Formats: sequence, structure tokens, C-alpha cells
Amino acid sequence: MRLPKLRDSYTVHKMMRILYKTYRTFFDRVGSLVQAAVWPINFKGDVKLIMSKKTEIAEFAYASELGGVELLNANYTKQTFSRHSHEGYTIGVIESGAQRFYRTGGNHIAPQHSIILVNADEVHNGCSATELGWAYRAMYPTPEVFEGISSELGVTNGAPYFSDAVVHDPQLADLLREMFTTLDKSDNRLVRESLLYSSLIKLVARHSKSSKKSALQSKRKVSLLLVKQFLDEHPESDISLQALSVLAGISACHLLREFQKQFGLPPHTYQIQARLRRAKGLLRQGNNQLDVALTCGFHDQSHFHRHFKRMMGVAPGQYAKAVTSNNVQVIY
Repeated sequence: MRLPKLRDSYTVHKMMRILYKTYRTFFDRVGSLVQAAVWPINFKGDVKLIMSKKTEIAEFAYASELGGVELLNANYTKQTFSRHSHEGYTIGVIESGAQRFYRTGGNHIAPQHSIILVNADEVHNGCSATELGWAYRAMYPTPEVFEGISSELGVTNGAPYFSDAVVHDPQLADLLREMFTTLDKSDNRLVRESLLYSSLIKLVARHSKSSKKSALQSKRKVSLLLVKQFLDEHPESDISLQALSVLAGISACHLLREFQKQFGLPPHTYQIQARLRRAKGLLRQGNNQLDVALTCGFHDQSHFHRHFKRMMGVAPGQYAKAVTSNNVQVIY
């Protein structure tokens, strides 16, 4: 029997397809422990190098400096953040890959070494911009932290506004990386505070503008604020759209349109976010996850878990451990 010649492109292609399928399964199981290469071949017989998918890793931590700052160190491939906002700012450095996200009415791509900036209460989302995902480190300082820094610098009268969603500032990116590493590894309070403080000062001095707070003067905007305030104060309430429209003094149709236009999210989505914010506070106090879920208006723990991870990038249990014991690493 004549053996097949390896120079036969069809035979090589067939053999490599079999090898590819076999080893792809193996390397997927190994995950992030192996940075594997497999050899799929196109119909011309050319060899391509494709890196195996990595296991998603997210590490959440809480630094007590400057009144408390939430930190995230993550490597994602499949994670998708739904549209949401944070009480604090989002400041992130892309370590590898690229992130695609919506912010300020438009879509943006943050490549490796760039800095992501999202203002407090600004609606945004996020996902990978590449097949291999993205790795980044982020922090979420509160407006109060920035107000103090801005006041000392004389930059603004209040919390700063970052007009650019993505900035390219290698020196600042390196300083932020040094700060993240120090917060991870050093227990020296003076060093930790100094790097955190200097990073935020440089960020405000280089990239902030006057705070962009719209003057809510019209009766319509005041009525929308009443609805927002109700959802913030009673997130667990099973209130109807009709009841909210009565509170606002406008029709349900107008409420849906005007609320989203003003706050970036429709009322029902904003309610979920308000529930998650309440849940974070209860988790920080050490409350049981199931109790938190039901107290905040979620149907069950699974419902709570799904929404929490889509907003925070980590599961509620991991968040709770981080804010009560200072650090935890999660592998999904």
C-alpha cells in the first residue's frame, strides 16, 4: 500500500485538521496554565499560528486609603458588561488586547497601554475588541475623593469631568501600574497613599475639564429627578411604570423616553442598577447573599448573581470576600 505523500496539500490539510481538533480540546482544558499553539491550515496548505483561549481571571480588592477605593485586576475573553454606571469613576489601564465599550453617546476602542476614563454615574458597557480578549487594571474612586484633589489643585469647583473616554499617556499609565502593584504588594501606608494620591493628581491636572453637570431647572427635569430619587431610595419596590408616571406627572410613554434621555437608562434598567448598589452596601456589611438578593428585590440568588457579574465583572460572593477580607482571586 502506498503511503500518502506529505507534500500533498489535501492530505496535509486533512491531517492537520485532525491534530488541531484533538489538541484544541486538550489546550482548552488546560486553560491559562498552557499558552498553547495549534496548527490549523487553510486550503492552500499554509500554516497559521493561533493562541489557545485563556481562562478568565478576575481579582477584586478594596483599598482603605482615601476613604476607600475599589480595585479590579482582570483578564477577560467572554465577559460582557451590560450598560450600567458606577457611583465612582472608572480609571483603567489596558495591559494587553483591547476593550470595546460605549460611553458618552458613542463607541470606543481602548488598545494596549491606553487609559480608560468613565465619569461617575456615566452609563457605559464593555466587551473584548479582539478574539483573545483583554487584560486590564481598574480603580473606582468616588467623586468625593476627586473633589478634594480638584479643590487643592484649583482645577474645578467640584468633581472633575473627563471628556475623553480613551487617553494615550504613557507616563501616567506607568504611574498607574506602579500604584496598582504597590497596592497589591505593599503594606506601607505612606507609600500606598502617596502613589494613589499622586496618580489621581496627575490624572486631574492632565485630562480633566470643568464638571459637566446639567442645570436641571425645568419642571420636566425636576419630575424625572423625583422618579430617580424614588428608585434610588426604594430599589426593592415592585412599582409599576404607571405609578412612576403619576409620580412624574407625565405619561408612561413620555417617562420612558425622557428618563432614558436624561439618565442614559430606561427606568427598569436603572432600578436593577439601584438594587445592585444597595446590594453592594449590604455585602460590605457582611450580610448573607441570599438575604441580600431578596432584600434588594431580586427573584432569587441566581437572578442576583447574573446581574451582579454583568455589572461588576466578579460574582457577589467574591466581591463580599474582597471587601471584608481585603483580597480574593477568582478563576471562572
